Amino acid sequence: MTIRFDNRVAIVTGAGNGLGRSHAMLLASRGARVVVNDPGGAVDGKGGDHAAADKVVAEIKAAGGQAVPNYDSVADPKGAANIVKTAVDSFGTVDIVVNNAGVLRDKTFHNMTIEDFDFVVKVHFLGTAYVTHAAWPILRAKAYGRVVVTSSNSGIYGNFGQSNYGGAKLAVVGFMNALRLEGQKYNVFVNALAPVAGTRMTESLMTPEVLAKLRPEFVSPMVAYLCSDQCQRTGEIWSAGAGYFARIEYREAPGLRITGRAPTLEDVADNIDRIADLSTNTVFRTSSEEVAAVVGGA
Repeated sequence: MTIRFDNRVAIVTGAGNGLGRSHAMLLASRGARVVVNDPGGAVDGKGGDHAAADKVVAEIKAAGGQAVPNYDSVADPKGAANIVKTAVDSFGTVDIVVNNAGVLRDKTFHNMTIEDFDFVVKVHFLGTAYVTHAAWPILRAKAYGRVVVTSSNSGIYGNFGQSNYGGAKLAVVGFMNALRLEGQKYNVFVNALAPVAGTRMTESLMTPEVLAKLRPEFVSPMVAYLCSDQCQRTGEIWSAGAGYFARIEYREAPGLRITGRAPTLEDVADNIDRIADLSTNTVFRTSSEEVAAVVGGA
């Protein structure tokens, strides 16, 4: 089976380099018309240059694809809306939104300024919300959409010196969990990607040998699948990198239930190992399912 994106319009944010470029190139090579968004700033988000987006658009066109550039920042609500407007003005609609744009301002929390915390959260979390919010009415009205948010193992599992980045990257998972429920009946599916790749944001931390294994092109097939008609899954987290693909899931232990009296602090302390034991577990797909399990046996 060959998967194509003919007659689909895709927005890829942060597509001037690395993962975003790879996602845009793959979608375009399979027939999608692509808005290549990138303000052209440095890894920390400072500065700006049209060259990054323009170069990727030129590459797509040279390969026979269709693409237009956009230079707005996802961190600005008006800019995010203009990204979607670029798609509509250029290609008539939008079908696919790949929220990839990101910045890094790593420091330990003790040494981090609130400005650096706010900016990273604004780009990764609010930027994802701003762009998706602008596209959402279109997707809902046409009863079709594929949205990818970009999470990270830094948020899911933790990474030293990335409280701003990790916090934002887990926030997009909560965002996805709500949109999955709101969009499902309109055939708008939302999934989260947790990529492992060598990009401008990570290349200084890796050896050339590791970087060769972590090419962005090894991640993009998962993104393209999540953007396809063939994908009927929604509200899930997917790891991808170095040819490895896997689903990530939260699980809850059976825990300890105190009945017939009010629980005490000592009940928790005396049974903490049992409370933490995940050797058997349950997967909940909504907060209501978890509440029902908690209340049902009480």
